[in-house]
Amino acid sequence: MNKKLLILLVCFMGTSWFYAQGPGRERIKTLKVAFITERVGLTAKEAQSFWPIYNEYEEILEAIRRRERVELRSQITMLQDLSNAESSVLLDKFLIIRKEKHEAEQDFISKIRTVISPKKTLLLLKAEEDFKKRLLQQMRKRRGGG
Repeated sequence: MNKKLLILLVCFMGTSWFYAQGPGRERIKTLKVAFITERVGLTAKEAQSFWPIYNEYEEILEAIRRRERVELRSQITMLQDLSNAESSVLLDKFLIIRKEKHEAEQDFISKIRTVISPKKTLLLLKAEEDFKKRLLQQMRKRRGGG
């Protein structure tokens, strides 16, 4: 089963899988699932409990990121024009969002370590970082940046 996932991953990596929206996002999500399953070595039983927790965490993070884009990034473009009071409010929002991300991660790790071992939890964290790095490398390659 793991070899099939690896073959699937390699096939997808060779194709155009880095579109920012629409079917591209679903393709990236599918690749991420295969990548994590392979790297962490999830059994079928573990995967059954793991993915609902993981997907909930991803949804929470996406909601936080959306809020971050709306509340912070839109104002950062006009940073030079902000007063000290406006900058202070923006900084407070930044800290609140950072704290929410941290709390979401702590909650996720607390939940996930009840369904997979601590070693597999660490493998998961590494697999997520490795996937992001590969994704960025492929995006740069597609854009002609190396």
